[in-house]
Amino acid sequence: MAINGVKDFDIKNLTSFKVGGKISEVFFPENIEEFTQILTENQDIKVFGNLSNTLISSFGYEGKIVLTTKMNSVKIDGSYVIADCGVKGPKLSQIASENSLSGFEFMIGFPGSIGGEVFMNASAHGQCISDKLVSVTCFSKAGKIVKFSKDEMGFEYRKSRCLADNLIVLQAEFELETKPQEEIKTKMAENLAFRKSHQPLLNLPNCGSIFKNPQNDSAGRLLDSTGAKNFTVGGARIWENHANFIVNDNNATSTDILQLMFKMYTKVKNKYNIELQPEIIFLGGTNEKENELWQTLIKPQK
Repeated sequence: MAINGVKDFDIKNLTSFKVGGKISEVFFPENIEEFTQILTENQDIKVFGNLSNTLISSFGYEGKIVLTTKMNSVKIDGSYVIADCGVKGPKLSQIASENSLSGFEFMIGFPGSIGGEVFMNASAHGQCISDKLVSVTCFSKAGKIVKFSKDEMGFEYRKSRCLADNLIVLQAEFELETKPQEEIKTKMAENLAFRKSHQPLLNLPNCGSIFKNPQNDSAGRLLDSTGAKNFTVGGARIWENHANFIVNDNNATSTDILQLMFKMYTKVKNKYNIELQPEIIFLGGTNEKENELWQTLIKPQK
């Protein structure tokens, strides 16, 4: 029997930017079987985890999406951890800590989910998701469930084979290290304190880092040198403590945020001839002005 989603779903409050209009249909699978059925029955459907690095158009999206927020199964077998794609990073970090397992301390402040973090090889504080990864179970564009070892995943900075091969992460298996719980908790506390001092908390709606770091440089440094911390467009502004973060300060629209991103991008391009690449994802399509802005931001670098 076909699985139905929720029609005309107002997505705004589920995004960490607190921006977005209505989605034609949203599915909320609770396990891998439901997830794969939805993917099989709905060709070209878009998949999201916790919407922590996604800007959704205020004009909405005339299509179907899957949110994996209800896929939150975690199994622990000794030092092995198997997590469904919808498990949130902080939750997995806490579970590992309670079992005296080290390797996920860096995720304590990440608002994202495991599927997205594997997809983009998330990293912080000298750790990354691929460090302890054993294998990833994915749904392929051919409609099959396939399993890849760590070596087959092609992990690089903010990249994996998921992007090139259009793979959707269903589940990931990790092998962690056993360490004293106090040592793990101390590291987690340090990471959380660092995040709080270097990134805006989610009570200031934001999407994390806006642009990727260019090779051997920092997007934040480049932006700061252009005076970006003073930039505002509509209800969106640059966070005063770090120039690579946009906060939704006053009911910002997606157009406000895209225009602010374009301003950031243009200032760095004009000063350094470096074209910053977005780290966030944009979901829209119905507004021509927004589409033009986004296409400029994501065009391939020369």
